[in-house]
Amino acid sequence: MSPWPGRPVAAVFGSARLAPDEPEYQEGVRLGRLLAGAGWTVQTGGYDGLMGAVSSGAHAAGGHVVGVTLQSFRGTKAPNRWVLEERETADLFARVRRLVEADAWIALAGGMGTLAEVALAWNLHQSWPAEARPLVLVGPRWAELAPQIARLLVVDDRDMGLVRLVPDVEAAADLVTGSDGTRPGPAVRPG
Repeated sequence: MSPWPGRPVAAVFGSARLAPDEPEYQEGVRLGRLLAGAGWTVQTGGYDGLMGAVSSGAHAAGGHVVGVTLQSFRGTKAPNRWVLEERETADLFARVRRLVEADAWIALAGGMGTLAEVALAWNLHQSWPAEARPLVLVGPRWAELAPQIARLLVVDDRDMGLVRLVPDVEAAADLVTGSDGTRPGPAVRPG
């Protein structure tokens, strides 16, 4: 059980491959700080790269950091040092399922794993609209991909309207925490 009960949880998805000297990593640190500073618990996959960046920023701001890790990695891959609460899962499917158990979802730059997490969150959002939560895609990579999804997949305006595209982590944090006075931002529209 979390030592911070009642705090909302933001699941942040992002690449394990980005290093601290890359701009996207520093954006992840800022996002973690902003979310924790607004009273949110941060939940990531628990390892390095952007997961570590977000965890680092949240920890520095005094926030609670949850890492959802894999049993099969035990002994070969440790959670990042900022994880305060590790939730180990049996397999990748359980891990993704646990990750999407959050009040908001934010996707930073990433690869296939990040895309899988976004796809599941998006599909859950689509299937159970009564439990709508913000799904926020941050940065130019997602801004370029989203219109292709709208064009190439069988989706409609409602499906695309479940996702918010924002240019940076500040806008993502504002949208998720409501600190900008709005809830959720402009939707993606098929082009």
